[in-house]
Amino acid sequence: MNRPDNDGRVVLETRGVTKTYRLEDVEVNALQGVDVSIRQGEMVSIMGPSGSGKSTLMHIVGLLDRPTSGQVILEGDDVSSLLPNELSALRNRYIGFVFQAFNLLSRTSALANVELPLVYAGVGAAERTRRARESLERVGLGDRLGHYPSQLSGGQQQRVAIARALVNSPSIVLADEPTGNLDSRSGIEVMTVLQDLHAQGITVVLVTHDDRVASHAERIISVFDGRVREDAPVAQRVMAAAELAELDGGEVRRP
Repeated sequence: MNRPDNDGRVVLETRGVTKTYRLEDVEVNALQGVDVSIRQGEMVSIMGPSGSGKSTLMHIVGLLDRPTSGQVILEGDDVSSLLPNELSALRNRYIGFVFQAFNLLSRTSALANVELPLVYAGVGAAERTRRARESLERVGLGDRLGHYPSQLSGGQQQRVAIARALVNSPSIVLADEPTGNLDSRSGIEVMTVLQDLHAQGITVVLVTHDDRVASHAERIISVFDGRVREDAPVAQRVMAAAELAELDGGEVRRP
């Protein structure tokens, strides 16, 4: 699929962001003057080892936390000092989250799980169902609408989580270790879905410690000791569809 043209505008940016945690009498400088920018339609990985600051950066760019100093610019507006309820409203409108643990409600169908962000947004029942159904069809689960998480594989559960992230048409899909709880094949299937979404023009940000997962993106922002150590295009990008084709004996099968 040819990737649609996009305007190349910056949808998310941090300027001189710091984050300091105080643990009893000890200060921990988790981020130290971080500058990053994400443009519309990019697929970017934020990568670093445990303790590097990547998770802290993910929480800040995902509006789950506020920086100690510096600016976070979302869609052109400085959101660094907004109140928690204001940040929550912006998250629901602009950012779709995909977490390692799926975070699905176990006693709720795939369709109802995907509808949840629309419930919080006050969308009517008929429109919720329509949009949730379309979102699940988009990730190849149109035949699993009534299935509960326990009736789905790990890869399918993660695709439900991706559908839920997409249902509000966010500016950015933020995926935190999206393959961390999956076997290798299911992980490749999930990366295929994320790359397909990127090919459709959706902005995708991966947060990972895994070099291989990071290489599915176009660009890698490497974080170490609370600073951006490198921000560069991927030298040899991994295409998940080709990995699936290799597993299937050369035949490309979308999940």
